[in-house]
Amino acid sequence: MRRKPPLSFWQIWNMCFGFLGIQFGFALQNANVSRIFQTLGAEIEDLPILWVAAPVTGLVVQPIIGYMSDRTWNRLGRRRPYFLFGAILASLALFVMPNSPYLWVAAGMLWIMDASINISMEPFRAFVGDNLPKQQRTLGFAMQSFFIGIGAIVASALPWMMANWFEVSNTAGPGEIPDTVKWSFYLGGVVFLAAVSWTVFSSKEYSPEEIAEFEAGKEEAEAFENIKARPASRYRNGGLVWIAAGVAFLVWIMSRGLDKQLYILAIGAMAFGVLQIVTAWLQNKGRTDNGLYHIVEDLFHMPRVMKQLAVVQFFSWFALFAMWIYSTAAVTSHHFGSTDVTGQAYNEGANWVGVLFASYNGFAALAAIAIPFLARKFGCRWTHVLNLSLGGIGLISFFFIRDPNWLIVPMIGVGIAWASILSIPYALLSDVLPSNKMGIYMGIFNFFIVIPQVIAASVLGLVLREFFDARGIFGLVVGGVLMILAGLATLMVDREAEPVNA
Repeated sequence: MRRKPPLSFWQIWNMCFGFLGIQFGFALQNANVSRIFQTLGAEIEDLPILWVAAPVTGLVVQPIIGYMSDRTWNRLGRRRPYFLFGAILASLALFVMPNSPYLWVAAGMLWIMDASINISMEPFRAFVGDNLPKQQRTLGFAMQSFFIGIGAIVASALPWMMANWFEVSNTAGPGEIPDTVKWSFYLGGVVFLAAVSWTVFSSKEYSPEEIAEFEAGKEEAEAFENIKARPASRYRNGGLVWIAAGVAFLVWIMSRGLDKQLYILAIGAMAFGVLQIVTAWLQNKGRTDNGLYHIVEDLFHMPRVMKQLAVVQFFSWFALFAMWIYSTAAVTSHHFGSTDVTGQAYNEGANWVGVLFASYNGFAALAAIAIPFLARKFGCRWTHVLNLSLGGIGLISFFFIRDPNWLIVPMIGVGIAWASILSIPYALLSDVLPSNKMGIYMGIFNFFIVIPQVIAASVLGLVLREFFDARGIFGLVVGGVLMILAGLATLMVDREAEPVNA
């Protein structure tokens, strides 16, 4: 039985370098899209629903791309074709986004941009699992976190740098996007494509046949393939229950006159029910050799560790989504005292948010270097508990700090948490997945990144309006509490998931 040979530092460097470009685009999106939406006329309570396109897109795209990449092999390899195709589309979207003339155009471009980013991003996780032996995977995911941090440092601070270093105009007329944002997005498009292309053309992949021979890959695959299929009757009955629950929830929302954003949750429940009924029909007809059936079947047969990590991911990414949505509104109003999107104070505050985002990503890059060493000493689980707790405390402290210059300090904790979120759950997960299903299960795992974002987009605006007078600063406080809960949930993950020699 062959074993995967360890890769050199520079080989791991090259295979992870593309994440610098992906995060460049992602960070520009996170730090500036709310600003673009508000500039084009969006109210603060409308921000979550405008952001919902991004996670919904990920929910659909990621498992499909994972399934397809598991079954792809051509001149570019297995995962790399998706890196390149997604990068081309995302780069084009970055050029168009800041030129959106209307709010609905900007919302549509966010959807296109996030779909493209997901096409590039999702196979990267499986790429590490494919190429690295188990003892190097924590290092590989940490290296991805390092490049994520480096890319986001520059990208997040770009509008501030454009204004202060290159004297690009930081204000514009009503309904117009400042030049600092436009030029930042243009540069982001170039960097995105260039970085991903570096990985595509400097890295190699093992063929599916080679992967199957490594580390008992055949036995792993057979173990999963021999799992007894879920009966069609259970799919049908479960589907009817989910549809009924969705309809009941929708009727309740309408009867109480509640926020229309909650419709997303009701429709999502019904859609999941329909998906199960379709799966039951496919099984009864013997039409099981297709992506839809495999995705649903694998979803219901997730490894135990994956289910445990799903809880951790839910709270972690709910917290992150709250931070991305409300940081601009929180800092501009709570620390700079302005809600006027055309005013100098608001735009200074918005640029400072970019600096804060750059700082937490910088701290994340440094933390990524330390995480493999901490994981070896304390284990992945306890390292994650500590890191997430520091991030939660950092977000909560935004409420108590009044001087915006001091907001850099809590970003240390947020950066440590961010680096941990991007590496440790994947290191814990990759060892329990079969090589022939690495892509699809990494895509399904991302459900638990996307679903909390969809829920956050549906309920956060309502919660802030009903309980916190629509004050964005409390969105960060809620996020901080949930991040601490994510840390505590990590203790539920089986000890057996700890990578050997992490």
